[in-house]
Amino acid sequence: MAALTEGSNAPEFTLPRDGNGSVSLSEFRGRKVVLYFYPKDDTSGCTAEAIAFTALADAFDKAGAVVIGMSPDSAKKHDKFIAKHDLGVILAADEEKATLQDYGVWVEKSMYGRKYLGVERSTFLIDENGTIVRIWRKVKVPGHAEEVLAAISG
Repeated sequence: MAALTEGSNAPEFTLPRDGNGSVSLSEFRGRKVVLYFYPKDDTSGCTAEAIAFTALADAFDKAGAVVIGMSPDSAKKHDKFIAKHDLGVILAADEEKATLQDYGVWVEKSMYGRKYLGVERSTFLIDENGTIVRIWRKVKVPGHAEEVLAAISG
């Protein structure tokens, strides 16, 4: 599959989510979607990122955007993560890693000389019609949620 770029159609997905439901990209047609991919629930960087998006949830809502976080963790783990940190974002569970692969964020990584597959922290801004309008790859957490909000607010 060709790498996604700004202007590409965002790949559709329907996945389990926190709270025993499911979430589909198509259910948010007519709204902007901030889709952020993160490696693992309850690790320091991922927790900081989820808390930052939660802190700005009202501002994203006012800007007409919904925020969805996605990782390979289970929906049950997402529920614990949300409860522990009082998070206010939707968390999608891609245990099969199909959507992570569709978005090109399931990549070979390296730590201490060891190579492994994992999630590249990335964010996709998807417009009301399902088109990717902005991509942030290899995201650094501090200030990121604010930067995404600024991009939406224009």
